[in-house]
Amino acid sequence: MTTVREIMTEGAQCLGEHQSLEEAAQKLKDLEVGALPICLRDGRVIGLLTERHIVRKCVAIGTDPSHVTAGEIGEDEPVTIAADEPVEGAIEMMSTHQVSLLPVVERHTLVGMLSEADIARSMPGQRFGELVEEEPTWLRQIPEPPD
Repeated sequence: MTTVREIMTEGAQCLGEHQSLEEAAQKLKDLEVGALPICLRDGRVIGLLTERHIVRKCVAIGTDPSHVTAGEIGEDEPVTIAADEPVEGAIEMMSTHQVSLLPVVERHTLVGMLSEADIARSMPGQRFGELVEEEPTWLRQIPEPPD
């Protein structure tokens, strides 16, 4: 049984809850990622901030990103997974919560990130396909494009 720890991306970085969205956007750009966990000084994950949050909850409504903090608009109550959980549990959690990225924690402290891509790279194609065979709910809700 493969655990999350075995396939996660290690060395994940956090945003501080009081960092401005301007700083957060720069960090996302520098790290070439689309989301970062928001952590307290002790490494406890308290939220998740995505590029989409910055755009939809700040920039698109004309708010200055230098005057808004990550903690103000990031997703609070993020879905996390323990490092020693089986990968199958991570897949189920991603499906249930309709997320493609999970902060990985050990004793409530961030130790890595797990993405669908991490899972796909670690499993033979057929096995990954079997585990995610049911179409996710969010995908079923996307209307077909007109002809």
